[in-house]
Amino acid sequence: MKPQMGSAQFSALPSARFPGQLSGQISGTYASGDRAADRRAEFAETLAGLDDFSAAAETLASALELAPSWAAGWYRLGELHQSAGALKDAARAWRRAMELDPADRFGSRARLELLTGEQVADALPPAFVEALFDQYAPRFDAALIDGLAYRGPQILMRALDEAGLRNVARALDLGCGTGLMGEVVRLRCGVLEGVDLSAGMLEIARRRQLYDHLFKADICALPLDESGYDLIVAADVFAYVGALEGVIAWCAGSLTPGGRLAFTVEAADGAGLVLRESRRYAHGRAYLAALMAQAGFEAVRIEACVVRKDRGADIESFVVTATKPAARRALEGDGEVEIAA
Repeated sequence: MKPQMGSAQFSALPSARFPGQLSGQISGTYASGDRAADRRAEFAETLAGLDDFSAAAETLASALELAPSWAAGWYRLGELHQSAGALKDAARAWRRAMELDPADRFGSRARLELLTGEQVADALPPAFVEALFDQYAPRFDAALIDGLAYRGPQILMRALDEAGLRNVARALDLGCGTGLMGEVVRLRCGVLEGVDLSAGMLEIARRRQLYDHLFKADICALPLDESGYDLIVAADVFAYVGALEGVIAWCAGSLTPGGRLAFTVEAADGAGLVLRESRRYAHGRAYLAALMAQAGFEAVRIEACVVRKDRGADIESFVVTATKPAARRALEGDGEVEIAA
């Protein structure tokens, strides 16, 4: 299913610092490689901090004359043009950023799609998600728990308990991040594994010493697990995946018979799939119900909840639990076949 556009308004957006800017200086991965260009970009950020977005965009454009292949600069120029209300210029800047950085580490494509209403891809670029969370990792837990009142893991465990979960032999924390879900599910698992796209997040999860095995991978490109998991959990992960057909099919194929799947998503107002201004996807109840049925799950429960807040407002969400049908033996002719119970 192709997602719909969120109804984002782009005038008078709050200013944001240049990617990677610390203490007024642009450095590291996001620097242009030309010190004169970087100084102009730093002055552009000063102007943006004064809400003079037009002047900031003009100044950053002059920096890009010195460093025309600077993808991060073109991305930021798009943001400044957007804040100034120059939407056509913003679109041109983001297209240039995508040309220079096909992996799209800055998320230009999602910005462009929200702005223009062009067709949205099924998922955010893995390079963007990886870069976002590598940068976010050191302050992730404090920002999520203290700043956003995040309680996704607790909501998931409560839903699993209500669905009758007992201890399991082997579990997977899909998109494990820093290990917040691991803290609440660890005592229910014989073996707990975690996978995430961000090396920075995995390093923090490793320090928690909760997981028997952690590995770095794109959750949308995992091979089927032949040994099988008894439980797969995904806390606040699918907001960065979008269309869930592939990952839900993977879960169905990688669970043992009778195994359980539990995840949270942001709730869309309509029936389908929406990319929001936050560059997070929201999913409709009807979309989720049809998807889980198509994947062959039973005992599907989709319940409304609030996983976190944003700017003090509740983010309406769904918690989903489901079970892979158990298998039973049945006689057929001279042999036995395994059929779904």
